[in-house]
Amino acid sequence: MSGPRVVALGGGHGLSASLVALRHLSEQITAVVTVADDGGSSGRLRQEFDILPPGDLRMAFAALCEDTGWGHQWAAVLQHRLGGSGELAGHALGNLLLMSLWELTDDPVRALDLAGRMLNIRGRVLPMASIPLDIEATVAQGADEGGAADHGTVRGQSAVAASPGRVLGVRLLPEDPPASPEAVEAIRLADWVVLGPGSWFTSVMPHLLVPELRTALEQTPARRILTLNVGLHDGETEGFSAAEHVEVLSAHAPELHFDYVVADPQVVRADEEVLRGVCSDLGAQLVVASVRKARVAGQHDTLRLAAAYRDVMHTEPTTAARG
Repeated sequence: MSGPRVVALGGGHGLSASLVALRHLSEQITAVVTVADDGGSSGRLRQEFDILPPGDLRMAFAALCEDTGWGHQWAAVLQHRLGGSGELAGHALGNLLLMSLWELTDDPVRALDLAGRMLNIRGRVLPMASIPLDIEATVAQGADEGGAADHGTVRGQSAVAASPGRVLGVRLLPEDPPASPEAVEAIRLADWVVLGPGSWFTSVMPHLLVPELRTALEQTPARRILTLNVGLHDGETEGFSAAEHVEVLSAHAPELHFDYVVADPQVVRADEEVLRGVCSDLGAQLVVASVRKARVAGQHDTLRLAAAYRDVMHTEPTTAARG
């Protein structure tokens, strides 16, 4: 099986879900991963060694390990966290592996490709930018007697994710970061581009704030799929409707259009007609499909998600066929 050329963008558990789903459809997968994480093991390594935060990259590698006993073992090794109470306590073993490979080569992407060959992954893992980034958010907190909320600034991915206020918008620091050239090329050559699911402001939208990456997403001949979360209340988007998720993303990249928006029935139940209208404004068809786990709240069922992607992709010719 080779399948279409697919680029999946995001970070954390959301990107992992889409990668596992896409692995059922293609072996030509490129994960383009956010590099703004500043918490946990990634944050510690980033601060001490001035490297790209490895955590989301590690999770993408684990998701792309082959579906065999050997592949499952390697995925478990990557995700294993060291115990104890010493300096290494809490570090994910995969983070240390990536850090070591970066120390052995002067090219971060070359090191990631080496990791991919070592792990025999089905695809490629790339950072969205060639330098570590910070996320800064404008947050509405509280309200005065007249009902007006105070607007404040929160800096750092972990701080934004934990902010109790309503996130109104995000930006990257530095504001014009260099995109990974390999990521830009992958997007331009793709048959399909998949954005989301994931933490909306800190995993999904940062890709749209890297100018070269956003331009590539706007200009690629690939078909574009936006995957909504199966739970709308992840902290960052507390109180947002499904339609508002799409609207806030569009506000940050008004020239970007999609072909399909995939959403679970429970997410669209309250505002399906509004959501269809918002999707139509983006040039997208709303695809309502059951993609959530039946007994676990807020998580995608990767087999159901794969089926939804398959149904969408089989309705369209590949880029090569269209060209």
